[in-house]
Amino acid sequence: MTTDSTVAGDGGKAYVMLARRGVVALGGPEVRGYLQGLVSNDVAKVAPDRAIYAALLTPQGKFLHEMFITAAGDDDDQRLLLDCEADRRDDLMRRLKIYRLRAKIAIDDRTAELVVVALFGAAAALGLRPTPGHATAFAGGIAYTDPRLAAVGTRAVLPRAGAAEALAAAGFAAAPAAEYERLRLGLGLPDGSRDMTVEKATLLESGFEELNGVDWDKGCYMGQELTARTKYRGLVKKRLVPVAIEGPVPEPGTPVLRGGKQAGEMRSAGAGLGLALMRLEALAEDGPFTAGEARLTPRKPDWAAF
Repeated sequence: MTTDSTVAGDGGKAYVMLARRGVVALGGPEVRGYLQGLVSNDVAKVAPDRAIYAALLTPQGKFLHEMFITAAGDDDDQRLLLDCEADRRDDLMRRLKIYRLRAKIAIDDRTAELVVVALFGAAAALGLRPTPGHATAFAGGIAYTDPRLAAVGTRAVLPRAGAAEALAAAGFAAAPAAEYERLRLGLGLPDGSRDMTVEKATLLESGFEELNGVDWDKGCYMGQELTARTKYRGLVKKRLVPVAIEGPVPEPGTPVLRGGKQAGEMRSAGAGLGLALMRLEALAEDGPFTAGEARLTPRKPDWAAF
C-alpha cells in the first residue's frame, strides 16, 4: 500500500500546500450545538487535541460537502475551523447561514489568512499518535493525524503568511502536489465533489463509515435517517474504489464497462491511478474492465469493509 513515508522518502519530512482546500471559521457561544445538528460526525469530540472528518448532507441523506473540523483559540474565544473545498466554500457558507436562524453564530471565510497543508513523515517529530484525529499546536496553527486514515499522514491548518518559511524551519521540504494526489488515489480516498456527486452520492458508498466520518451514536443530524437506513438494511450497492489505469486517463463520468455492460463510472484520476464508483456485483466478477480507451483494474482498499 502507498503510505505517507513513500512521499517523504527515506524517512524525510515533506509537505504539500493543498490549493484545492479553503477554511471557514465558525464562532459564537452556540456554535457546537448548532453544527452538531447538521453534520455526520460528533462535534462534541472536537478539541485542541482532536480533529474529526464529517459531511453535510441534504435532508434526504445525499452528499453536499465534506470537511475536517478542528478547534482554534482558547476556552473564552474558541472557534471551529472547517477545512473544506475551496471552490465550493461560498455554497457551504450559504447553506450554513440558512440553518443559523437566530443562533449566535459567526461564519467567516478565512481562506485568505489560513492554508491547509498535508505533512509527511511528521508524526514523530510533532509528537502525534497514529490515533485518527490526534491534534497538537504547530507553527501558529494546528496539526493532526489525518482522521480518516493514519496512512495518509498529517494534516495542518496554518497561518498562510510565513507558512512555507515555518515549515522549512521545522525541517520540511516542499513536495509536488501530484505526490499527494498519488497517495490519495492509491489509498482510495475521495476528494469532495470530485469523487462524490453533489446531491446524489451517499456516505456509505463513499467509505465514510470506515474513514471515521460518521458517528452512529451522536443523535440526530440532517440526513441521518437515510444514512442509518442504508447501513442497517444493507442497501449499499456501489462503492468508490481505487483503479489502476492502463492507457489514456479517462475523464470523470466516463462509464466503466465489462462485457459491454456498465459496471461503474470514473471519478478523479491521474498518472495511472483513479477512483471509480463500481457496482459491488461487478467487483465480484473477473474483468476486463474498460473506460474509454483505457483498461482498468479495480482494487478493494485494505481499510474497506465490504
